[in-house]
Amino acid sequence: MKKIIALLMLSVSFMFAAINLQTASKEELMAIKGIGPKKADSIIKYRKTNKINSASDLQNIKGFGPGIIENVKKNRTVSKAKMAEKKKVSKIEDKRKDRISKAKENSSSKKEFKEKKQKINEKAKSRKADVKEKTKVKKEKAKAKKEAKKQKAKQEAKK
Repeated sequence: MKKIIALLMLSVSFMFAAINLQTASKEELMAIKGIGPKKADSIIKYRKTNKINSASDLQNIKGFGPGIIENVKKNRTVSKAKMAEKKKVSKIEDKRKDRISKAKENSSSKKEFKEKKQKINEKAKSRKADVKEKTKVKKEKAKAKKEAKKQKAKQEAKK
């Protein structure tokens, strides 16, 4: 229930106002076109030691160019499917980091750790690719469905 309320508040905030970069959550930041989990983390890290007064302040963070800054200024957001993909990829990345730190603690040698880390990274990469492929398929299905509706509307208009 809390998640539903949070999502509702989040969607309302997107409709009526630009995102406050100083207080936005990781999910809110990731909703901006061009900002994924890593860039959202960069913003959160940056704002711990610096105040963000405007979107232009993002140029002080490595990896933020004019395109992303323009997206923030114009409050351009990503589609629902892309947002869901970003959240899933973010979870995969968080799990990957946790597994690597556990492997580091439990490994008896550098070689063993390196092997475990490689397996963890390969598995995470595979999962991310699966998520992206599923999102691509969903987008294609939605596009085809939308096109079919347009064709049907054209045929009905001719009658």
